[in-house]
Amino acid sequence: MSDRISRRAALVGAGAGLAMVAAPHVARAQAATLKITTWGGKWGDVMKGEVLPAFEREFKCKVEADQAFPFLPKLAASPTSAPLYDVLHTNSNEQWSALDQGLVMDKLTVREVPNIKDVYPYAVSDRIVGVSIFTSAIGLGYRTDKGLAPPTSWKDLADPKLAGVRGAYQIPVNSLGQSHLLLLGQLYGKGYQDLDAAYKALEALKPIKMVDFTGQMEKMILSGEVTMAVIHDSGILRYEGQNQPTEFAAPREGVLSLEQVLNVTPGSKVKELAFAFCDYMLRPDVQKKLAEAVWYSPANKTVSLDKKYADRLFITPEKVATLIQTDWKWYNARKDAIDARVARIMRA
Repeated sequence: MSDRISRRAALVGAGAGLAMVAAPHVARAQAATLKITTWGGKWGDVMKGEVLPAFEREFKCKVEADQAFPFLPKLAASPTSAPLYDVLHTNSNEQWSALDQGLVMDKLTVREVPNIKDVYPYAVSDRIVGVSIFTSAIGLGYRTDKGLAPPTSWKDLADPKLAGVRGAYQIPVNSLGQSHLLLLGQLYGKGYQDLDAAYKALEALKPIKMVDFTGQMEKMILSGEVTMAVIHDSGILRYEGQNQPTEFAAPREGVLSLEQVLNVTPGSKVKELAFAFCDYMLRPDVQKKLAEAVWYSPANKTVSLDKKYADRLFITPEKVATLIQTDWKWYNARKDAIDARVARIMRA
């Protein structure tokens, strides 16, 4: 029987027998090794310093965590029957690419991951491959010391006063830039798939400073090199309390969702342990620890955050409803053509 679970089966599984859902049992004759991917920075510090050691103690196993991005090419180069990773942690765009290559399962359900019963709908929507454990809200970061009115719309980024001091992401390499491009089609055209309108709007944003990663964008905002930029909320909120003249704005049209997604490889030799890890990462206490360390919005709706985090993060049904999830299946199928067109626009 195939290890890949259909979306129809996922819906059936999610709705059946919730009363009997319990923490996953992992039966093993000896200690196992779980191979995962994970981010670096503050996230990596908390994972390696607290979260992973606690998991190892509870499940009597060893966790090998790869922080050397990019992960997908390495997974693709390994045999599907003996994959390099048991659990792939990456963003949604790469999870869809991994699914297209047969490298991950298409859906996780409460049968494998019981804590899925408590997640917000976005975490297991039809835009997700695997399960989202956290999200960040992509909106507009801005300097509060430059005489700007706080932005209320995505269109505020096109203000002529921001020429040369606005920022966004290199579209070929960064999913924030890719999501923003599709949003431009919705803002200025007929919808998220109106690429002609998106390209025209991108052209109108020039001159614009483009970066590869959020760490670079944070530095440009903090230094004043850019006055307003596309960025996810945690890239601004993590500096709260440091007397930085920066703020995050959630535009009225909604915020783009930057999901942190876990998935299991079909050929994993420790699949029960891999499912247990996904379930562990959705536990309220683990979610709280990481959310408050890195300002990510937890997917588990039962998590109780301290007030300063609860006031800013996307943890209420009303705020979660403003999340815009990118159709990565559609985008990835057109990525090469989009990259070529964007390169011409940015060179001109």
